[in-house]
Amino acid sequence: MARESRKHPDEYDPDCPPSSPQALAEFAALAREIRKRKPSPVVSIRLKPEALEKYKALGKGYTGTMGDVLNYVANNPEILAKVL
Repeated sequence: MARESRKHPDEYDPDCPPSSPQALAEFAALAREIRKRKPSPVVSIRLKPEALEKYKALGKGYTGTMGDVLNYVANNPEILAKVL
């Protein structure tokens, strides 16, 4: 859709006015800041197939959910003590 709109730069959509040069500069600065943030490290873990199936059933973004669950358990020693 974006590529198609480039073919017709003279068309104006009142619901989505063109961005000003200042706004584009702000967006570029924000994008640079986001890229600077240290990404989460990539790790490999072994999971039981049943556990992986349950997470995959959650749909797109299931790996983020897995990370959130691991982070929650790691920050709650009482839960971690139950499984150790």
